[in-house]
Amino acid sequence: MGMTLAEKILARASGRQSVKAGDFVVASIDLAMTHEGLRGAYPVLKEAGVKKLWDPEKVVNLFDHWVPAPTVQAAIHHKTLRQAAAEFGIRHVYGENAGICHQVLPEKGHVVPGDLIVGTDSHTVTYGTFGAAATGIGYSEMAYVLATGKLWFRVPETIRFQMEGNLSSGVMSKDLLLYLAGKYSAEVAQYKAIEFSGSTAKKMSLSSRMTMSNMSVELGAKFGFFEPDEKVADFLKGRAKKPYALIKADPGASYEKVFQVDTSKIEPQVALPSNVDNVQPVSQLGKVTINQAFIGSCTNGRIEDLKIAAEILRGKKVNPQVRLLVIPASWEVYREALKSGILETLVDAGAIICNSTCGPCFGGHMGLLAPGERCVASINRNFQGRMGSSEAEVYLGSPATVASSAIEGVIADPRQYLMENK
Repeated sequence: MGMTLAEKILARASGRQSVKAGDFVVASIDLAMTHEGLRGAYPVLKEAGVKKLWDPEKVVNLFDHWVPAPTVQAAIHHKTLRQAAAEFGIRHVYGENAGICHQVLPEKGHVVPGDLIVGTDSHTVTYGTFGAAATGIGYSEMAYVLATGKLWFRVPETIRFQMEGNLSSGVMSKDLLLYLAGKYSAEVAQYKAIEFSGSTAKKMSLSSRMTMSNMSVELGAKFGFFEPDEKVADFLKGRAKKPYALIKADPGASYEKVFQVDTSKIEPQVALPSNVDNVQPVSQLGKVTINQAFIGSCTNGRIEDLKIAAEILRGKKVNPQVRLLVIPASWEVYREALKSGILETLVDAGAIICNSTCGPCFGGHMGLLAPGERCVASINRNFQGRMGSSEAEVYLGSPATVASSAIEGVIADPRQYLMENK
């Protein structure tokens, strides 16, 4: 019997000819991403008396959650991380001027098809866009990986979303993911792998695919794959740090479930507080006033996200009752948006452009909400207290929806603005 992408990668990483869903394996890790999570793994390593890592070349450390350091405590954490990286010989260290980990690692060529990757962040699943089996782990697990280079896994069942059709104008992959969450629930892929496939998947840009892989964990997924293709190969030219092959699932692979999705009928979606699967079409939402709009994060801070926001906002102004924050996902994205004039368009409309950081997405050091305030954001989670006060409300939408909402002061359908600009 053939193998799914998850089974193929875990078989290779565990030195076995084949594995099947439900098997337990001890697998060799190809890459470990620690970002500021190294501060949690470091004391465990010290207490265990670990003097050297299994392979410092396979470890990437990065600052993205609290940059620049907003408090003395954060500065102390950063100092500790730099000392730890130096002590253990970690060469791949990206400081405050790189960006958010899940954007930076592919840009720097650390992510290639077929790899098994772990990271101290739940949205490490993003790398599934490139055909890597990537997942988030805890600090103690990361300490074990850093010391041994291995970790045990239960081989997950795989479900497939067979997505056929063309997304309508103004409908982004974020809308598609939210639609799937609303229709199938946030538990549909609990400890399972997802393969996003079909004609819709093939036509998507890598940025659009990254949004869906990133949020596959919001469906419960252990891994969130797209089959790597020539778009991946083109992106990795001049970037990839090692040879790779464009891995594919076998034709005879066994799937727990296959969901057929007609993507041509989907319209812009919004997730209401305080669950990702509490979803409605924007057209049915009614008048929901907002105080803040946010475009950014590892989910939707790439150039195509900023570009569609600029297209909607060009020649218009942000509603005076709304704060619009824009955070490019990396400095590479920031520079491209700067050179292309996208940032100038956003600034002219009244947006606040911030440095590349996680920032508001996890309730960090900027863009927090006061009690009673409401934000529509292109981030991945809208849990209670996610962006500040537990008495604030967070709605999730695409960058297009966020931009149109910033203009109107209420959560708005972006299609009207895109039609105006044609």
